[in-house]
Amino acid sequence: MIGAQPAFRAIGLSKAYGKRLAVDRLDLQVDRGELFGFLGPNGAGKTTTIRMALGLIAPTNGTVEILGAEVRHNRSKVLPRVGALVESPALYGYLSGRNNLRVFGDLLGGVPEKRIDEVLEIISLTGRDKDKVKTYSMGMKQRLGLGVALLNNPDLLILDEPANGLDPAGIVEMRDLLRSLAAEGKTVFISSHVLSEVQQICTRVAIINHGKLIRLAPVHELLDAPGEFEIKVDSPDALVVALRLQPWGQEARVEHGLVITRAPQGRGRDLIAFLVQNGHQPDSVGERQRDLEDIFLSLTGDS
Repeated sequence: MIGAQPAFRAIGLSKAYGKRLAVDRLDLQVDRGELFGFLGPNGAGKTTTIRMALGLIAPTNGTVEILGAEVRHNRSKVLPRVGALVESPALYGYLSGRNNLRVFGDLLGGVPEKRIDEVLEIISLTGRDKDKVKTYSMGMKQRLGLGVALLNNPDLLILDEPANGLDPAGIVEMRDLLRSLAAEGKTVFISSHVLSEVQQICTRVAIINHGKLIRLAPVHELLDAPGEFEIKVDSPDALVVALRLQPWGQEARVEHGLVITRAPQGRGRDLIAFLVQNGHQPDSVGERQRDLEDIFLSLTGDS
């Protein structure tokens, strides 16, 4: 449910290591009930931001608010309402899944056995709860790590690479689990490299690069934005030369024998008119299908 106070807010958040700014004046808000994606290349500042949000490191400047309270001065009030999974969970392989939850529950001041039963049900490990964790698959270990984050029934989940190391089946399991948690009203904040999964489950995404926010938008808005077109012509190299003389065509290029370009006003019919008027009769013109990975790479320049 969307509330008056955001689940997460960064205000002018910065973190410097010497002269290097790992996070640079980040302003970001995540509303309650969102399934939110936090994206960026390696070294972009994602994990540093998460560590500041969890009170593990102090900002150089700016603040982080969780559920309406500033984290640094309200840790005992805020953090019990947050569940976190930061990369691969540090589990005890010689203990059973259930006993792992008990150990981590004790660190939280004690968790009733009923809650452990509920968590095992949520993460679909009820039938394997007495098996040692060293016998678990990577997907089961990731689900158990998420179970640890769920022990205190948090309002906000902060997950750093929850699909880390998972095979396709494990990714689908994690996707379904995160959707079900969001459906229950929890806010889920995901940092991930698996962009196809972020595209499927997140409602909004923030993309950062070199510590700076470069795009914040609903996923559907990014995917529906005017993109590039693919053109099949007899003389692709000559067409690229003509296109690059236009302000909208300066990124024109040849890929696999097809000319890739933007269009005037983003409209295919205007592009076709340009081609015909300039003597480049096309065999075909089609809008290039973009996914979140294409958009991410175009915004970050990452390859």
